[in-house]
Amino acid sequence: MGNHQKRREPPPPPLPLTPLIDAHTHLDACGAHDAADVRAIMDRAQAAGVLAAVTIADDLDAARWAAEAATWDPRVYAAVALHPTRADTLTDDARSALEQLASTERVVAVGETGMDLYWPGKLDGCADPSAQRESFAWHIDLAKRTGKPLMIHNRDADTEVLDVLRAEGAPETVIFHCFSSGPEMARTCVAAGWVLSLSGTVSFRNARDLREAAALIPPGQLLVETDAPFLTPHPYRGAPNEPYCLPYTVRALAEVVGRPAELLAEQSSDTARRVYGL
Repeated sequence: MGNHQKRREPPPPPLPLTPLIDAHTHLDACGAHDAADVRAIMDRAQAAGVLAAVTIADDLDAARWAAEAATWDPRVYAAVALHPTRADTLTDDARSALEQLASTERVVAVGETGMDLYWPGKLDGCADPSAQRESFAWHIDLAKRTGKPLMIHNRDADTEVLDVLRAEGAPETVIFHCFSSGPEMARTCVAAGWVLSLSGTVSFRNARDLREAAALIPPGQLLVETDAPFLTPHPYRGAPNEPYCLPYTVRALAEVVGRPAELLAEQSSDTARRVYGL
């Protein structure tokens, strides 16, 4: 019991590493409710060298919250979409609301959308693959119409995601958030000019294929993210994640790819600014 409780404590602040931009986080799920909460999270992040974060929506309420939260603190930006598992909530009203939110200045991407074939049959109320495909296609069109990057959630669905992108035609900028596939998928994405965002999973001991894939990503196509409060990097896996933890992931990634963490920080931040138009 004692070990379990200890593991659930937040990780200690890392040695600062800057400049970093958290390309994908969920500030609402990190416990933020209002402007003061958002500022507190970003103050902790800035103390660790994380200068900005993109907070992500996975349902309509979260999309409205994210867009508003991005106006509370200049270090925060937003992305809006319906998560693939909630694809069957894409009603006409939801489409209208997402179109309006996606057109606002502080919303810098359409996401997270895509395909998730892990949860159907395991999670009550999870959208089936056909509903996911329809929603994904609509979000692709929204990204094209707004001129904003498309942020993809892909879980156990490499073939299906690629099929939809080919059928619909990919937007100018495509980001695979929390890229977790192997080297073959990495090569396909890199060749297409897409951007791959790596999270704490790259530090997990069982992520051999992902580490091999990480070494194939050129600096100009690499982002780093926390996906907080999820995917806390080793050795704090299972503890609550937050943007301030990003240096742990970047240092783990530096060991994987054999480049200095400071260089990765600079390169990934440059890529984030260019991709998101920060």
